[in-house]
Amino acid sequence: MKIIILGAAAGGGFPQWNCACGNCARARCGDPAAKPRTQAALAVSVNDSDYVIFNASPDLRGQILATPALQPRSGLRDSPIAAAVLTGGDVDFTAGLLNLREGHRFGLYAGRRIFDLLGDSQIFRVLDAGLVPRRELPVDVPTRLANGAGQDLGITVEAFVVPGKVALYAEDVSRADFGSSEGDTIGLRIADDHGRAFFYIPSCARVSEDVARRVRGAALVLFDGTLWHDNEMIEAGLMPKTGARMGHISVSGPEGSIAAFAGLDVARKVFVHVNNSNPMILDDTPERAEAERAGWIVAHDGMEIVL
Repeated sequence: MKIIILGAAAGGGFPQWNCACGNCARARCGDPAAKPRTQAALAVSVNDSDYVIFNASPDLRGQILATPALQPRSGLRDSPIAAAVLTGGDVDFTAGLLNLREGHRFGLYAGRRIFDLLGDSQIFRVLDAGLVPRRELPVDVPTRLANGAGQDLGITVEAFVVPGKVALYAEDVSRADFGSSEGDTIGLRIADDHGRAFFYIPSCARVSEDVARRVRGAALVLFDGTLWHDNEMIEAGLMPKTGARMGHISVSGPEGSIAAFAGLDVARKVFVHVNNSNPMILDDTPERAEAERAGWIVAHDGMEIVL
């Protein structure tokens, strides 16, 4: 099973278009320790011919241009993208679907809560339902993925609920939970037919007992690396919100992901969805060194993993 990290950054990418923080300034100036990154997404294949993308970031067109495996191979119109799977309804997970509107047939998978959000927006009707069937992804049920014509792709996904929050544009600020419901954020176990499997959890507010139980002993986990600490964006003067308010666990600290994964015996641990404000995104910081000492890899665009 081949895994290509199309994008490793959180919403806005790195450098973010309107951000002049120290990290973004280094990336914009071409500092080799500040590798640019696009917004988080994966491509996975078991045959190197048919690919499933996991989340469709606003940067998807550029990601395809940067990834030969996803480019046309034969005929006047062609794409190896056979299916897309969404783990949340946020803009940085869904907006890239609009890049796939030129008459290409593929299967689209998401949970009911996510499809409800897409259904509320008429712009997503540009994806012709006759070419792009929407297939609901049930929770805790292994689901075989198929292309738009229903042909099996050799990949099984099992969706599970993770602690999180409703998409920003759908928040109800009059409610303490902002109108969040179970299924607003999901994680995925992605497996092939030979017993090889990994977990993709790009957004997570807390490593719950259920999440810990699922990933224990896994060969590979790609996990939410948005912020180094909860008040990071407030202290940097970038945004008046904590990580918890945005639905993201911190990397550091006693309640952070490094600590939560310390005893879970995961063979390979990779941070994805890393925010531009996170010092870990730079190759030469103490925070990057701390993450690597704990056995983590900080993903970058174009990184490939073979299971």
